[in-house]
Amino acid sequence: MPISLTSLNTFGLNQHCDSLVEVTNKDELIKTSLMLYQQQKSMLILGGGSNVVFTDDFQGTVVKVSTKGITINEDYDDYYLTIQAGENWHELVEYCLTKHIYGLENMALIPGTVGAAPIQNIGAYGVEFNRFCHKIEFLQLDTGDLVHYDNQQCEFGYRESIFKQQLKNLAVITEVTLKLPKKWEPVVNYGPLQHFDAMDVTAQQVFDCVCHVRQSKLPDPKVLGNVGSFFKNPVVSVVDYHSLKNRYEDLVGYRQVDDHYKLAAGWLIEHAGLKGINIGGAAVHQDQALVLVNLGQATGDQVCQLAKHIIQTVFDKFAVTLQPEPRIMGSVGEIEVK
Repeated sequence: MPISLTSLNTFGLNQHCDSLVEVTNKDELIKTSLMLYQQQKSMLILGGGSNVVFTDDFQGTVVKVSTKGITINEDYDDYYLTIQAGENWHELVEYCLTKHIYGLENMALIPGTVGAAPIQNIGAYGVEFNRFCHKIEFLQLDTGDLVHYDNQQCEFGYRESIFKQQLKNLAVITEVTLKLPKKWEPVVNYGPLQHFDAMDVTAQQVFDCVCHVRQSKLPDPKVLGNVGSFFKNPVVSVVDYHSLKNRYEDLVGYRQVDDHYKLAAGWLIEHAGLKGINIGGAAVHQDQALVLVNLGQATGDQVCQLAKHIIQTVFDKFAVTLQPEPRIMGSVGEIEVK
């Protein structure tokens, strides 16, 4: 009998799977994943369901990762936190604050699990996951080995990692080790944090500000289904940036270390006149154009149609190509939206 996935995805899409297995410890996660892979069964490893759009019933097994556990070690300069993949990311940020371990506060309220964080190198307000990643442990399905990669081996980029490229569908992340310096250096040079003085701001103040901004800008998925930011902020060349800036004075962009500029995808969508539009039950949020929402009865197909319309409209107006952030899942695995 098909099992509903509605409560397991924050978009609230009404899709089903053939079977569902919830694993609560690392051994279970390894054993279950390896068995399904070796049996050549369609398998989806699911954390918080906050980065997935189901377009169809999944014809396979969903493995819900609910593994828990945090251990802390330290040396003279740094804390080392080893965290099981099923731990909630935001709860980890809060936990660190209570232990006076700082650095993750800019990434407060990012939904999802710790195990999902490295896959797309999550980030917010000037800080990305790879800044503190020390080691990733994962099950390599084709060999059956438990492998450890250091930061460099993960090949992190903007919302990218080796887990989305060469190791896509071959790696099941089991635990993450973060390295957080005891000497905290606040990052307050981005957006709403710029009013803080880096010399006297506290980590709690940064955390509170980030939470306030995110809660005011992003709809609660329990009220209005969504996956947070739906599109990556596109990165363009200096030439393209200045060409756009000459045409649109209020264009929002941030200079990158490699002389490129990261544009605000939400600004592009809003200035393409798309804020509030809908296709069926899928809509661009009326207050935050970067967020697509489920008005109540949205289907995954409607979400994809809306995403394609946004991508085409933004390209026609600005000659900039947007890319979706969440994974778009078909009946047997991930599919692309272009």
